[in-house]
Amino acid sequence: MTTELAPIEPADVAAVAEFLHAHMNARVPAAAWRAGMTPPWKIDSPNHGFMLTDAGAVVGVYLAFYSERSIDGRPERFCNLGAWCVLPDYRVHSVRLLKALLAQDGYHFTDLSPSGSVIKLNTRLKFQALDTATMLAPNLPLPWLPRSGGRIKIISDPARIADRLAGPDLAVYLDHEHAAAARHLVISRGGEDCYVIFRKVSRKGVSAFAFILYASNPELLRAAFGPLRARMLLRHGALATLGELRTLGGRPRLSVRLASPRPKMFRSATLGSAQIDDLYSELVCVPW
Repeated sequence: MTTELAPIEPADVAAVAEFLHAHMNARVPAAAWRAGMTPPWKIDSPNHGFMLTDAGAVVGVYLAFYSERSIDGRPERFCNLGAWCVLPDYRVHSVRLLKALLAQDGYHFTDLSPSGSVIKLNTRLKFQALDTATMLAPNLPLPWLPRSGGRIKIISDPARIADRLAGPDLAVYLDHEHAAAARHLVISRGGEDCYVIFRKVSRKGVSAFAFILYASNPELLRAAFGPLRARMLLRHGALATLGELRTLGGRPRLSVRLASPRPKMFRSATLGSAQIDDLYSELVCVPW
């Protein structure tokens, strides 16, 4: 076998998407992999990750999603590590893909969906674990009344969302508006708004859960959690809502903590865990 390592260039995206559909997750169509590999936000990406080829055929892939963000007023470059799939006969070369990604200077690295064996490898490479304590609440179609603060409205029309947002939240919305896995809504109460990004996720093979990725006003989200859960059920077919406490700012009423939340990791020389979130990543780009 003559196994070659190379960056994934735009001309390689179609072949890589077919490979991931065939060998990583057949529930995600090749077209969805293709679309997800090219994020909708503006960024000069050095590549789409790295791949292994043998005689011109793709035999291994490690996707990457790049972004530049403002953290405490400073521009910071991120590389989110995405899907990692290598054919069994080529597993000996797997780490070459990871080392190629990490050899890129000037990036903070995130891995927001590591598997068990990857967690151990990441730890040896000085990745840190994020606190992913997660709550779950069943979604119920009940007529919720506000406890205080006025009537709660939930806005999901794209044009109205854009009109409600300003500043950094509007920038986040415009960057993620066309991200394939991201869904958007705004919770409004009186003069307060909370911009929410969530995605549908599967648990035990059932794609019937809503996972909250971002909340601009966690306090309002928790206050409106009843109406939000009803909306998730009636409009999005989600039987339950999930969210990490670091995103929600605490555990909402009538929710329970998961015994085994899914891990997430990051590696940075200068940033702390409080400066890492789920935006600008595979989680908003690839529906699975």
